[in-house]
Amino acid sequence: MHSPTSFDFFAPCPRGLEAALAAELAEIAARPYPGAAQAVFSPGAAVPGGVHFRGGWTIGMAANLHSRIASRVLLKIAERAYRNEQDIYALAAEQQWEAWFSAKETLRVDLTAIKSPLRSLEFATLRVKDAVCDRLRQVSGARPNVDTVQPDVRVFAFLTANACTLYLDTSGEPLFKRGWRLDKGAAPLRENLAAGILRVAGWTPGTPLYDPMCGSGTFVAEAGQMALGIAPGVERRFGFEKLKQYDVSAWQAMKVEALDAKRAVRAATTDALQIFGSDISGDMLEKARANLARAGLPAIALKQLDARVMTPPTSTPGIVIANPPYGERIEVRGRGPRGEIREREHHDGDGFRRAQPDAPDAEFFQAFGDALKKRFSGWHAFVLTADRKLPGLMRLRESTKTPLFNGALECRLFRFDLVTGSVKPRRPSEPGTDDTRPE
Repeated sequence: MHSPTSFDFFAPCPRGLEAALAAELAEIAARPYPGAAQAVFSPGAAVPGGVHFRGGWTIGMAANLHSRIASRVLLKIAERAYRNEQDIYALAAEQQWEAWFSAKETLRVDLTAIKSPLRSLEFATLRVKDAVCDRLRQVSGARPNVDTVQPDVRVFAFLTANACTLYLDTSGEPLFKRGWRLDKGAAPLRENLAAGILRVAGWTPGTPLYDPMCGSGTFVAEAGQMALGIAPGVERRFGFEKLKQYDVSAWQAMKVEALDAKRAVRAATTDALQIFGSDISGDMLEKARANLARAGLPAIALKQLDARVMTPPTSTPGIVIANPPYGERIEVRGRGPRGEIREREHHDGDGFRRAQPDAPDAEFFQAFGDALKKRFSGWHAFVLTADRKLPGLMRLRESTKTPLFNGALECRLFRFDLVTGSVKPRRPSEPGTDDTRPE
């Protein structure tokens, strides 16, 4: 059953990437789609944690298939003021859930809240689930089964201090699960955060890109798929495929086009991509190569190398991008040729373990900063970290710092413009400390 009606959608994303997602959604809407008229799209407000927009099924499906930054695409069903759990139950029980799915589909209900006065969010979640099941039993004589692991249908409820909004999830698994990752390695960066960082950094295909601590290859894979126009969701399924009202023919045409585009890039050359990666761990590079192959990418140049002795992979300046390992991750990945790991005794308040001022972490980041300064003149480096002291450790002065959230962890994306004079003077009494102003 196809409905030409426009719908209200909400696309959550990692906090800090709302503006990037809004721009990306507008670009997705402007694309031509086979078997469909121009996608109906009206941009909405960007709010902390996501972007509202309005459109038909074409843009809803396209956002799932093509968005690199969104975490999900949620379809708004209803919104109303509430005072207690019974109000929430009544709102959910009034909705025509049977128009979207039947009692044969398994169900999961999730609820999030900001400043809700309710005592138990678990009880409120249960009331939403009961209302959906009661509605379907009333109209069909059967109740759906609950499956919290792999449900066919997900209902989301969002509570503010006085309003309840009900959504149907059109994505299924979170959109950062692209379907190509075989092995995440230690503390992986989510794919949609990596894609958003590339956009915030201003990277465009054709500009040299180098990740000297590439791990399992997240930045490299996202950049490669961006450069080659491979849809991030081309190899996965979506929640809307279990819903009654999605446009089956338009989706099949959209999916075939995306699959054809992925197959067409197999002839691409590594030289044309100008994307490079290295890591100190050979095991991590093997995982990265397997991930890149599954992502449909040609053989991107990956080298086993300590980031402290890195050199530019191309004579043309570009962008260095990194999510440095820290603490146990450095220990697991190895120390390279410049010394063995010494035992570290405690964690400091910023997530880095140090036993003395010249502990391996401090030495590593100072040497990494020195390599950037000495060998990467004209490049721009972007480093994501939860440690606000990192510029001091690297003895580099950042030109910008962008707050971003990696899950619940508040981070900073530091930008360093690598020109003469960018090394910060060290304080004689405090090696590796930061002189940036508190935020």
